[in-house]
Amino acid sequence: MSPAKVTLSPKELELVNNADWILTKNAVIAKVYGLFGQLSELYRAELEKHPSLTAQGIDFRSPKISKGEQYQGLPWVMLDHPRHFTATDAFAIRSFFWWGNFCSITLQLSGRCKEKYQGNLQKYFDSAPREGWYTGTGNDQWKHHFEKDNYLPLEKYTGHGFSQQTFIKLAQKIPLTDWEVLPEFFEEGYREILEMLDV
Repeated sequence: MSPAKVTLSPKELELVNNADWILTKNAVIAKVYGLFGQLSELYRAELEKHPSLTAQGIDFRSPKISKGEQYQGLPWVMLDHPRHFTATDAFAIRSFFWWGNFCSITLQLSGRCKEKYQGNLQKYFDSAPREGWYTGTGNDQWKHHFEKDNYLPLEKYTGHGFSQQTFIKLAQKIPLTDWEVLPEFFEEGYREILEMLDV
């Protein structure tokens, strides 16, 4: 039995004969990797300004940069720093690049980490502006998209506060068209997250 004939659309045929776009994609991913490496050093210095956070018995010193090709079919790069994951607990500040979509910075808390910091977050947002921040409202803490079933703008959130959520995700995003200000976006978001936690 001979294999079925595989056909390509004109667009697919054009792309399969053009190596340049793959090489360009690889170059962009390498640049994001480089940016995240630089950010991890800045994040380490910022964490040192908050000794109460690093004195919790959690090893926050080991940043991790990951990448993949298939978050909803598209390439991504992620920096977790700090990061602490167990079967029941999560504490991470996640910097995320998603091809064709956006960059984001996210605070992710669950289990004992959520219990410890939810009051600080509530206290912070009782007086701080909520504009630009989103809160996770979905059922899966490992989803990163900003559709209505996963995130809501924090100023429109009408829930009963962070204590009622199974996990906490607070995030900001920036379009990829704002590429030139990505470092400032991540730096400012990271500093504000540390302020939230260390109220």
